[in-house]
Amino acid sequence: MTAAKVLALLELLQAAPGLTGPDLAARLEVDERTVRRYVVRLSELGVPVSAERGRHGGYRLLPGYKLPPLMLTDDEATAVVLGLLAGRRTGLAVGETATESALAKIQRVLPGPLRERVDAISETLGHTGATTRAPAPRAGPLLALADAARRRVAVRLAYRSWRGDASTRELDPYGIVFHSGRWYVAGLDHGSGEIRTFRVDRVAGAERTERRFPVPDDFDPVAHVVGSLSAVPYRHEVRVLLEATLEEAAARIPAATATLAETSAGVLLTTRAERLDGMAQMLAGLGWPFTVVAPAELRDEIRALAARLLASADTTPP
Repeated sequence: MTAAKVLALLELLQAAPGLTGPDLAARLEVDERTVRRYVVRLSELGVPVSAERGRHGGYRLLPGYKLPPLMLTDDEATAVVLGLLAGRRTGLAVGETATESALAKIQRVLPGPLRERVDAISETLGHTGATTRAPAPRAGPLLALADAARRRVAVRLAYRSWRGDASTRELDPYGIVFHSGRWYVAGLDHGSGEIRTFRVDRVAGAERTERRFPVPDDFDPVAHVVGSLSAVPYRHEVRVLLEATLEEAAARIPAATATLAETSAGVLLTTRAERLDGMAQMLAGLGWPFTVVAPAELRDEIRALAARLLASADTTPP
């Protein structure tokens, strides 16, 4: 509430310079002593306020002072900067230089003391997770797709596949999803007649048409994107029975990597893998007993992993 009152005082000083302490106190619904505290707070933020005594005295901004176009409280400025830094690290940001230019603009308009404190966050903040290396989408296509999804209007999509092949598609965008550092759009692709998932960073342009479309009542964009990514074809299809509950398995195994189904014999994990040695390590790391259903080659990789672990256990330090 204090921050809101300070900003309200600043607005009053801009709109009606020369208001007296009692006038400001009445408009802000506080006492005169509190008004003086607010004036001191503005001065600390770099906003020069003068107090003139006498019949025609009052509070006013110093002559020639121009208020920056953006005024943020400490909490607001911190929230904006943290959001920009997090977006850059997780892939939530758009454009190649948008985050840096936005941070630079915020730094230019913040009062000096607050700017220094906010800069300290950028310089001292550490992270435990890895930085996302996924390419960021351009803001134009992302905003166009989001607007079309909200209005339920089809778009003409200029798309580039992972091979670099360009194509034009007519898409009914059902929803936008941010998942594992990438932006996706899910919707009905009229070329294939199927609900598909497209990476937004590969969208060169999205032109809105005049055709409207309905969204299926039971369609969940997040579930569709996660499910479609977990079904990406790899060399090996893996099926393993886990001796665990469905809740336990779901808490340890991301939905983007595998599908889980409860059976009378245990939880059936179904996924695809390019390398079976990595799959053997993942299963061993879960810590639950399991039975390999397919492929048979996975059993060989598990035996090889067990042999390596035994050899390490029997190795004595020099």
